[in-house]
Amino acid sequence: MKTNLLTLTLVLAGLVPGVTPTATLSAAEGPLNTLSAAEKSAGWKLLFDGRSLQGWHLYPKKAAPQAGWKVEEGILKKLPKIQGGDIVTDDTFGDFDLTWEWRISAAGNNGVKYLVTEERPSAPGPEYQMIDDQGNSDGKLGPTHQTASFYDVLPPASDKPLKPVGEWNSSRILVQGNHVEHWLNGMKVLEYELGSEQVKAAVAASKFKSARGFGTKLRGHILLTDHRDECWFRNLKIRELAGN
Repeated sequence: MKTNLLTLTLVLAGLVPGVTPTATLSAAEGPLNTLSAAEKSAGWKLLFDGRSLQGWHLYPKKAAPQAGWKVEEGILKKLPKIQGGDIVTDDTFGDFDLTWEWRISAAGNNGVKYLVTEERPSAPGPEYQMIDDQGNSDGKLGPTHQTASFYDVLPPASDKPLKPVGEWNSSRILVQGNHVEHWLNGMKVLEYELGSEQVKAAVAASKFKSARGFGTKLRGHILLTDHRDECWFRNLKIRELAGN
């Protein structure tokens, strides 16, 4: 299939049969933080409008995001060495397709958590890890602490297509029922079933072993973590799917 702007737009919208949306549209191929007519028709919504943090609040304080997070030239930045706190969407989601683009600083650490509850602050939800795998001390602990893992629980594929530190990556989380997929730069690198024996065993061997209900399905928020490291986000988009 010939790749062009129309094709990429349709792929992102989920309207090309047999092709999985991967959110690879770059700034050079189209404007940031916008939705095409095809995406709107397919049910996609922006989580970040490129101008403000409307629709987000501090976790779990309900207050508006403050120091540590900055919107600049269509990019949401986590500023280094400033504790701004984790931020979560005001809205909650059950079954969804989430895509975003990100880049991390050298030795940096961040992550996107999903199915997040504000009633379990020690383990709010599964985390899609975003980290300098080789330069960050946590990343050096092994695959379950590296980019695209279900953090500290399940590792991603060993041949994941991670780009060098400082370059933009595109990521995707798909949740349908209990089925979850992590994607990185167009490749599915992890899939698992919430509440499965595999997940229960992995959680029992993780730092979350005492967190009741962790690794099971619930309707929850999307959360961006704050590890005081510099990180950049753009084109955060979500499409709710039939289900919970």
